[in-house]
Amino acid sequence: MQFTGKLRLGILGLGEGRSTMSAALQSPHIELVQICDLNEELGRKRVKEFDFRNYTRRYEDLLQDPDIEAIAIYTPDHLHAAHIRQALEHDKHVICTKPFIDNLADANELLELARKKNKRVFVGQSSRFFEPLKKQRQDFEAGLIGDLITIEGYYHADHRWFLEKPWALQSSFKWLYGGLSHPVDFIRWYLPNIEEVMGYGMLSANGRKGGLQNADTMHFIFKAEDGRVARVSGAYTGPIQPVTRDSEMSCILRGTEGASQADYMDLRYAITDKTGEERILTWEHKLKHYFRFEGKSHHAGEYQNYLEYFGQAIRTGEPAFPDMKEGIGTIALLQAMDESLSTGKPVRPKDLLARYNVNLSE
Repeated sequence: MQFTGKLRLGILGLGEGRSTMSAALQSPHIELVQICDLNEELGRKRVKEFDFRNYTRRYEDLLQDPDIEAIAIYTPDHLHAAHIRQALEHDKHVICTKPFIDNLADANELLELARKKNKRVFVGQSSRFFEPLKKQRQDFEAGLIGDLITIEGYYHADHRWFLEKPWALQSSFKWLYGGLSHPVDFIRWYLPNIEEVMGYGMLSANGRKGGLQNADTMHFIFKAEDGRVARVSGAYTGPIQPVTRDSEMSCILRGTEGASQADYMDLRYAITDKTGEERILTWEHKLKHYFRFEGKSHHAGEYQNYLEYFGQAIRTGEPAFPDMKEGIGTIALLQAMDESLSTGKPVRPKDLLARYNVNLSE
């Protein structure tokens, strides 16, 4: 079934969902129907902030509302699978923030349920929808750098302020999933068939002093099935160089005829194309679209971009990526990276998928 008009949306989780509220309310293509969070104090705060009064503490209210076509999920990672399952069971399309799920054991049930219900699931890898990354992909698909040779992705940030959050000091919190999932998604965007990954990680002196329990500094090498290689690195509890020199996050493509680099959170993109021309582009005029609250600590502009992209895909019947299969593949890769850190050996994501009898080629 294809929809016409605005995509009618419900939002579950109003922490990160704050950006989604802003995105939906400012979009001419999205209608925000209802919002939900167990934390009534947070719910009332959002009601006041956005002057939007259709708030509930009960997820069941979103699930039972016939006016809601899709539910956007921004709850803690370990709850994603259950919340996705309930939305699909109630015939809703789903948008789920990354990481998609935290256990591959849930993958087959969700894949089968989405097929059975004929509903779409979209994974909110928001960085893909940031202006420089969008332009880099457009130029790549236009052939401006030739055939891809290799990719480099990184996320280096001084996130010591995270140590003030009690949950960040728990053994369950890993920067591998909370941070590196962004540049890892860049790798999978261009090299989806990663055969093997190998990495090393450490807990820095700053991280240990702050009470972290898992690695905050990591470097990984990937090998694709066709033999191409890529690398990713992350460091999260130390100072960074000035952003005029280098952004906190970046994706670098090296091709047979050119190269490009897309930055985040700076609206900056550079390319040497196949003619040898060098260009640096910025989008300062779009700052207010991408960053609407204090600083650059949110994703409202990217969320609006992907909500509209997903809504259009539902209306036209076109595919929308990352979809559920791609989200599951990324989780398999992240878990392979995690296993490599603990074993000190290369790990194959397909071995993990096989362990849970997950087949993404069907």
